[in-house]
Amino acid sequence: MSDPEALVFRKVRRRLLPILMLCYFGAFIDRVNVGFAALSMNADLGFGPLVYGWGAGIFFIGYFLFEIPSNVLLERLGARIWIARIMITWGIISMAMAAVRGPTSFFVLRFLLGVAEAGFYPGVVLYLTTWFPQEERARVMGWFTLANPISTVIGAPLSGFILSLGHLGGLRNWQWLFLVEGAPAVVLGGLVWLWLRDTPAQAAWLAPEEREVIARRVDLDRARRAIQRPLTLWEALTNPVVLGLGLVYFGCIAGNYGLSFWLPQLVKGFGLTDLQTGLVTALPYACGAVAMVAWGAHSDRTGERTWHVALPLLLTGAALLAASQVQGPVLAIALLCAAGVGVFANTPPFWTLPTALTTGRASAGAIALVNSIGNLSGFVAPYLIGWIKVSTGRISDGLMALAALPLAAMALTLWLQRGAAQRRLQAGTAP
Repeated sequence: MSDPEALVFRKVRRRLLPILMLCYFGAFIDRVNVGFAALSMNADLGFGPLVYGWGAGIFFIGYFLFEIPSNVLLERLGARIWIARIMITWGIISMAMAAVRGPTSFFVLRFLLGVAEAGFYPGVVLYLTTWFPQEERARVMGWFTLANPISTVIGAPLSGFILSLGHLGGLRNWQWLFLVEGAPAVVLGGLVWLWLRDTPAQAAWLAPEEREVIARRVDLDRARRAIQRPLTLWEALTNPVVLGLGLVYFGCIAGNYGLSFWLPQLVKGFGLTDLQTGLVTALPYACGAVAMVAWGAHSDRTGERTWHVALPLLLTGAALLAASQVQGPVLAIALLCAAGVGVFANTPPFWTLPTALTTGRASAGAIALVNSIGNLSGFVAPYLIGWIKVSTGRISDGLMALAALPLAAMALTLWLQRGAAQRRLQAGTAP
């Protein structure tokens, strides 16, 4: 890429990524802050590990059911209006979590939160394909997805601080947690409406020649994908490679959700205060944040994708397995930091794979399907750990079971690479 073209895409990154990162920051906090609320909410409402694990995970059932329809609507209506709608509705429902009074309201609101947020992440992935060619995407996805670990680096101490304040104004500390952390999403929804533009052609902040550079590079990227017969929406949803990548992504993010929902309780078991728990919980995510950006940029520089996905999965599984066997808190946290590196490093190179398969509405459906299958791990992982904790009395046994999922995803990644469909995919991602 020439220097003038690189400057254009740098300008686009600086314009789009900050607002999208803020949105994802808010999304992930509202998705997983139930893990911190549980430190006092479970005792207040009498929730056991199974009730909590089911409630934490049912979010992803709603997310799964509405992911594909949401992304198809985004492709039809435009990212600006649809992402704004998603953010405002999820912010309102997240704040409504303060009204939980028992298992039924807990399950219903968590399910509705999943419905409201469905389509955000794959919608942004799809949106970025209209602004950046394939060889730029691992770096761009690295910066965008950086908001995920950063949301915990900042959100964990913030959540611990809110809980440490105790009960104020007739509300319990976990109720304040949902109110304070849900409100920003509503504000960000309004900012998205004002700031985003659906396509480069609508961007008044770009000079005409800059729009031409983006259009030329993105059109060339689409043309490479269209060398073979384009897929229909139904063909994309039933394509074996798409389904296989969904299963890979299931293992990619299982470790993230397992840690997000249970790590605060695991760390709290070391005898720490709520504030100290928040600070220590942030450590694996801080390590993951650094690894995510560096690994994504390395994948773009080398043009290699498969091993950039497989090696972090191996690290995640090995670190979780080792963490389940150690006793000392310092070594356990160090291993969980290594798991955090693996969890987040695989995400940027992974998303170069499904975005290289097809274009248009089929691409919207394929990206949404991969994301929705993957995010079912957000139901399986916390419930699995909760069930094992009830059965054995130890969260560490749950970590051992959790380790199997990224290791299986690593094996599937390498197996897909050997097939003819994966060779076609790799050819499409070559710079």
